[in-house]
Amino acid sequence: MPDDLDAVLAQLQQVILGKKRTLRLALCCLLARGHLLIEDIPGVGKTTLASGLARCLGLNLRRVQFTSDLLPADIVGNVIFDRERNQFVFHAGAIFAQVVLADEINRASPKTQSALLEAMEERQVTVDGQSHALPAPFFVIATQNPHHQIGTFPLPESQLDRFLMRIDLGYPDREAEREMLTGPDRRSVVEAITPALTSDRLVALQRLVPTVHVAPALLDYLLDLLAHTRIHRPAGSGLSPRAGLALQRAAQSWALMAGRDMVVPEDVQEVAVSVMGHRLRGMVNDGSPDGRALAEQVIRTVAVP
Repeated sequence: MPDDLDAVLAQLQQVILGKKRTLRLALCCLLARGHLLIEDIPGVGKTTLASGLARCLGLNLRRVQFTSDLLPADIVGNVIFDRERNQFVFHAGAIFAQVVLADEINRASPKTQSALLEAMEERQVTVDGQSHALPAPFFVIATQNPHHQIGTFPLPESQLDRFLMRIDLGYPDREAEREMLTGPDRRSVVEAITPALTSDRLVALQRLVPTVHVAPALLDYLLDLLAHTRIHRPAGSGLSPRAGLALQRAAQSWALMAGRDMVVPEDVQEVAVSVMGHRLRGMVNDGSPDGRALAEQVIRTVAVP
């Protein structure tokens, strides 16, 4: 792994204890120019992780607390008449930042959630017929509470598909939690972080990701995974071509982080559940919906060429 990426991971591990692989997935997602969805119960460090990522990468962060009364204009901005200039002037919303933390995104209404669709796909927003480019690099890191909690709205499939990966943090192990209880406050640890990357270096690394070689046999493996979800239909309509592109890009990013210039099947398997899980809908053996379990089932079933 490049030394500066190693430094980013080392800093993140001081913020979120005992979750090395999860942190690696989060960094992999951002290197692949994807957006990240973090789903878990309140209090396990979702917002802390997002803040730590932004500081480690030297990017400006804006946090938007999603609530039931949040309006789309609060996110993208609106046009207001300026009497002094005698014209309408665009006032940028909270989305005009390099990293946007959409905190508890599923507590806002579907109408407000949809305000992110154009920004996440095209990295621009359109207000009153005028398009406005967003900063580069641009990431959305969204946190989501479990669907069974009161006051949540499920994210529509079109919104979920905009996220390259979905990860969860879960509870820390006993030793990590002991260190958390006896150590410094997590907020002070985040504030003490000094950027390990410049935005220019981050963009340069992002441009390297598509150059990581994907052999024809590896492409066949990716296509077999996609075809399995469509033919056997354990997950509704199966994975879309966009999901296939996301899986390839994430695998290339994982390979780059491992210091390799080509993708191997293990790279695909490492990222597959995080890329596929939130895109799969269906029923597992015990009768409960679980996209993660479905993704794991697909990986176990499809043979490596």
